Amino acid sequence: MAGLTPLKVKDRFKHISDARLRCAVEDWYSQLSNEQVVSDNTLKAYSRDLLEFLKFLSTHIGESPKIRNLADLKPGDFRAWLAYRSNSGMARSSTGRALSTVRVFFRYLDDEGIAHNPSIGSIRSPRQRKSIPKALAVSEMKELLESVGKDENSRKEKWVLKRDVAVLTLLYGAGLRISEALTLNRGDFLAKDLSTNSDLIIHGKGGKQRLVPLLPVVVEKVTDYLDACPYVLLFDDPLFIGVRGGRLNSRAIQSRMELLRNKLGLKKEATPHALRHSFATHLLGAGGDLRVIQELLGHESLSTTQNYTDVDIDSLLDVYERAHPRSKPINK
Repeated sequence: MAGLTPLKVKDRFKHISDARLRCAVEDWYSQLSNEQVVSDNTLKAYSRDLLEFLKFLSTHIGESPKIRNLADLKPGDFRAWLAYRSNSGMARSSTGRALSTVRVFFRYLDDEGIAHNPSIGSIRSPRQRKSIPKALAVSEMKELLESVGKDENSRKEKWVLKRDVAVLTLLYGAGLRISEALTLNRGDFLAKDLSTNSDLIIHGKGGKQRLVPLLPVVVEKVTDYLDACPYVLLFDDPLFIGVRGGRLNSRAIQSRMELLRNKLGLKKEATPHALRHSFATHLLGAGGDLRVIQELLGHESLSTTQNYTDVDIDSLLDVYERAHPRSKPINK
């Protein structure tokens, strides 16, 4: 990710009226951008969060905030902002991220000797409601993947259908995030003969890498797509491309899933990300080790992986019967 130009940074924060505060925000944001430790989407979220916080302060303190105002804020002021967000119907997860953004900015002010405010350290993040992701049933996954390439009513060219089959098979067969699949380049499959590929290096969140094994069916579907693709893809070209030859946008796959969802009568949770949940759930349901699944998904925390799994009691009992040493009768 390339850093923003000074002109673009200034344009993003031009509505901050106090010159000293505006310069501090621009410098903070430029540092984050140039350090290349966060994605473009995360950077945009940071700017939205901080601007929203400063806009709230304008109303809360009755004037456009200045550096000295930030230094004088009390715990009650920060809590008033959190209450405002809650009363406005903003999600707790969104508010938690916004609070994190404000903390990062105040840490920058402190580190640079611009302003010091210990009150922000006493503010706790809002407790998150536990959200259990929904996985598709194995039969639903099979029907979905079979239906993608057999969409006779689609006006899409055959290579586009094969491309979508390859993407969805990769999401389910390797547990990738859609962003990870769509940022792959042709060169990530190093061998010209894809059948010799047995694994794939994935660049996940935070720039972390992980090795993901490739199932034969995944290699087969990617090969089918590349054989049908009318474009010659070089080493640094996107692996999955749109009809105009550029990198495929996630919206195209989301639209494909929406069509399939309506066609097959699947629940609304059947999104591209649900295929990743299904990958984890079906592996665990078949007796897979949770820590191995954690590695495959690229999760730092085992608890995050547990949230990705939605195994029914019958599956758990089946694993117990097959794997637990006390599940078999003792021969006398």
